[in-house]
Amino acid sequence: MTDTDDEGGDATGLTYAETGVDIEASEDATAALLEAFGSDLRTEYAGLLDIGDRYLALATDGVGTKLLVAEAIEDFSTIGIDCIAMNVNDLVAAGVEPVAFVDYLAIDEPDEELTNQIGEGLAVGLEQADLTMLGGETAVMPEVVKGFDLAGTCAGLAGKDEIFDGEAQVGDALVGFPSNGIHSNGLTLAREAVTREHDYTDEFPLDPERTIGEELLRPTRIYTDLLEPMRDHGVRAAAHVTGGGWTNLLRMGEHEYDIENPLPAQPVFEFVQAEGNVTDAEMHRTFNMGTGFVVALPDDRAEELAAATDGQIIGRVADGDTVEIRGLSLS
Repeated sequence: MTDTDDEGGDATGLTYAETGVDIEASEDATAALLEAFGSDLRTEYAGLLDIGDRYLALATDGVGTKLLVAEAIEDFSTIGIDCIAMNVNDLVAAGVEPVAFVDYLAIDEPDEELTNQIGEGLAVGLEQADLTMLGGETAVMPEVVKGFDLAGTCAGLAGKDEIFDGEAQVGDALVGFPSNGIHSNGLTLAREAVTREHDYTDEFPLDPERTIGEELLRPTRIYTDLLEPMRDHGVRAAAHVTGGGWTNLLRMGEHEYDIENPLPAQPVFEFVQAEGNVTDAEMHRTFNMGTGFVVALPDDRAEELAAATDGQIIGRVADGDTVEIRGLSLS
């Protein structure tokens, strides 16, 4: 990370809010929506419906402005993976096994090549997540959509004793799992930063075999393979590190999350930060910074979980209400 001022930055340093995405305002708007119809959501990541001996869970999400990178370099082959991943990872964070998916593609005009590439990515994502596609919708709406948008909804099932409690406990260990890079959040800030002095087709300086656009399009990792080992090793709560970056850990309860041994951030984060003159704090409030999924579990079981997966013990849960990482205090 750079030595930029973590509190204010200078006049040219980018923030997520300045590029058009205010996380706090978005959360307030979502809360107002839920209040309007009296939502009975029971987890931080999925809605649950009691169907007798188990729960039916639903999650819905899209790909966001990552689509604009795909459009700029005319490569739509991986965004279907992102669409699957952003949905199934939320279900996994709740302790739910994803089972079925439907997609929604809104487009301004029919484009066979575009839809074929999106379909290819969806097929790869379905295979990785071991999901069934039940159908979907393609809507041609030239007066509503400029370009296209892709979203989906995932259904999952879980026994009533399989849902994660959702609340970490003081003294728990934190195990983190690597991301593939930026995944599918923070792209509004990343796009603004890297296009100040570059085109998406320019060589990515930290990996000359790839372009900047290709690096930004690395598909979101799918974490469904973690579900069984997480259940086997007594995970209490999980955080899918998406919008809001490392503050997502606070969704596991009002505690202090001390990250003593973070996983390394991939080179793309260094590049985005340098090109946008983004502060360390803003980077960690916006991006996953190399860690796409974090779980809290009893300290005496953490080493076994890490050994059974590609996870790493990254810290501990203590009294407080912040995330402490790399000299930063996030809330």
